[in-house]
Amino acid sequence: MAGIQTVPPSPGFGVEVEGFSLEEVTAENLFPHLRALFEEHSALLFRNQRFTDEKHLEIARLFGPIEDRKSDERHPDEKFEIPKVTNVMDDGSTSGEMDLHTLNLKANFLWHADSTFMPVPALVNLIAARVVPTEGGATELASTRAAWAAMPEDLKNRIRGRGIWHHFSHSRRKISPEMGKMPMFNKWPAQHWKSIWRNPVNGREALYIASHAYKVDGLDETESLSLIDELVDFCTRPQFVYAHEWRMGDVLMWDQRAVLHRGTPWPHDQPRTLSSTCSSVTEADDLGNMRMPL
Repeated sequence: MAGIQTVPPSPGFGVEVEGFSLEEVTAENLFPHLRALFEEHSALLFRNQRFTDEKHLEIARLFGPIEDRKSDERHPDEKFEIPKVTNVMDDGSTSGEMDLHTLNLKANFLWHADSTFMPVPALVNLIAARVVPTEGGATELASTRAAWAAMPEDLKNRIRGRGIWHHFSHSRRKISPEMGKMPMFNKWPAQHWKSIWRNPVNGREALYIASHAYKVDGLDETESLSLIDELVDFCTRPQFVYAHEWRMGDVLMWDQRAVLHRGTPWPHDQPRTLSSTCSSVTEADDLGNMRMPL
């Protein structure tokens, strides 16, 4: 479209979209182009955006239903608010280095795709910078589509055709065994997904894996974890990774079916806040084909 340009922020995947105002996006205006860029490039960066919470939710709904992990806890008259990835507490202070809140943030430093542990996983994560620290706090993305295309056949053959089991508590136990036992990380049963997600728009395949993954069909626990680690290590080699250093006004979105992500540390006494909303996959995104028996 006239005036819109794309510039790769890294040689591997993703594009920075220039000349594009997210405030102008509606279902009829610009969103079809936005969705086409999303399917093609997996990760999109927009700079210098005036991005309100209202527009944030509006665009997220165009991708699919808003994910609400606390729907079972919310009072009927309680309004949904955009989740914040933040170390800022309700009183304005920053969380302590060993607080449960901080430990949960540290779990986000593991390579993962969001919500693979839920009955309906996430399609897209749409994140806007609200408070940025003076150093650190980057978000790293890794393309499991590019990695799968480059992966040696012998490694592909060890996972191709197999299902992978995912559970929220598994990733949290890596940080703290006590945290892994908490009800908030155990309210969804283990989910069973195919290991390869084929994009229904362009046919490109991506490895579907996460820090929540703990069991591979046909392998015992030790073999499963070893293979999962080997696959994640391959997918997160430098040639498949883009590290985003946040600036105010940045908006970043990526395809959860084809991209892993993780946060990186920053001084825990400095505030950092990102507004983060996930939209769930639908049948049009090949959800039904990905399901495996529980």
